[in-house]
Amino acid sequence: MLFGTLGNTESDPRRANDTSARMNPHAQALADFRSQVTKLLQERDQEWEASRRLVGAGQLPATLKHLVEEVQRADLSSPVRDSIVSALNFGQVERIQNLPGPRLKELTGLPPTKALRALCVWFDLVRGPQSTWGATPLAQSALDAATRDQANPFDVLLTADAPSLLDLGAGDLSFASELADRYAPAIREQGKTLTVHCLDRLHPQSRLGGPLHPERTRLELLRSRPDLSFQFFADQDMFALERLDRSGKLAPCYTVATCWAPATPTFAYEPTRLSEEIITGELQRTKGTFHQTDYSGEPALEVHHGDRSLLFPPWKFDIRGPLALLDLLSRRGQLCLLGAVDSQVFWELLAQLLEETHYRPVDQPFTPENMPTIFAQVFRQLSQLAVGDSINLSDCAALRRKIPRVLATHPPYGPHHAFRSIHIRRGAIFPEVPASSTARKFRDMVEETPPWMLTLIPEH
Repeated sequence: MLFGTLGNTESDPRRANDTSARMNPHAQALADFRSQVTKLLQERDQEWEASRRLVGAGQLPATLKHLVEEVQRADLSSPVRDSIVSALNFGQVERIQNLPGPRLKELTGLPPTKALRALCVWFDLVRGPQSTWGATPLAQSALDAATRDQANPFDVLLTADAPSLLDLGAGDLSFASELADRYAPAIREQGKTLTVHCLDRLHPQSRLGGPLHPERTRLELLRSRPDLSFQFFADQDMFALERLDRSGKLAPCYTVATCWAPATPTFAYEPTRLSEEIITGELQRTKGTFHQTDYSGEPALEVHHGDRSLLFPPWKFDIRGPLALLDLLSRRGQLCLLGAVDSQVFWELLAQLLEETHYRPVDQPFTPENMPTIFAQVFRQLSQLAVGDSINLSDCAALRRKIPRVLATHPPYGPHHAFRSIHIRRGAIFPEVPASSTARKFRDMVEETPPWMLTLIPEH
């Protein structure tokens, strides 16, 4: 039995609390990590069994190397990270017998082989059972209900046979927390488990992310919930998912795929419509001059805006455009949702969703002056929406039937895709609808125009 090897301290809460009170911060951090690993393993029986193959003699060196890489990427306190890397001997051993058993025991409460398996489960090295991803398509009635006026699109999770959600650019995980609080208990009552996978490009140890880093307490609470299958992949470009796909850590398609507050300028300019010269000129005009630099040994982008000098992650001004985001969402979600979309991203996005080519003028950036002319009746109809109002985009103009894919294509994906339904709602937050912390900040941004929410149903 796995848990028969745990010490008495873990099984006696009173004794654990007494011991914790006497611990120094370093020991407390290790004790907290050990407790979290124990709780996670109690919910991951299948992953635990599957972890056996990762610690065999032929697989061990690759497993240790992979583990060390994941530990360095993970959002952990320095004492825990350093202790794990040291206990793994920096991945430089050939046999489990050469690993420091007492250190592994301190980290996990388990002897070396089981400790290594536990770390494989904790750091998501174990391929989940393929049946996890064998969800049947959502019923047409559930999809239609998600795009009705005043509907809560996330309610589709309550009707799915294997409810799952992928959050792209998850930031501080506030949306994931709200979603779990609202839906995980009800789904558990149905005898199911809600799966939530979150991606964010920020490195956990970056000093440039500020409030977009998740609090460790929030991350640990999500990981330890018994009614939730949760994974957070930090330092992860949403357009470079091959490694996660090969390892089976991501589902090919989720019940819902979301992206909150799609980044500006990343998705505010479409490279197939605007030349690199035009985009660079617009960035310099609206954001300021910029160049790559170094900040305390970390690559950074320095932007000079007026009399201020600002630092961002080095990829802040990487331009992917809305076609890339739509391509990714259409592959990953049966239902796709873009929340708290600012006006600049919204109109560039909209141009790619409408059929007529005149919505996509070449090398002509959208401005408040030209948009009423370019979008004509569509602009007038959407601009009249008050916060909380909604409309089906097909009631404004024809939807684009062949949206070009700009990401690498392979079966079953062809060169084009489409959305058969697009519902637009004005505003950042709505009653009973989980939202990100960025969405909630819009109510205090008095100079910003109200953002938009788009609910899209891909043609599958």
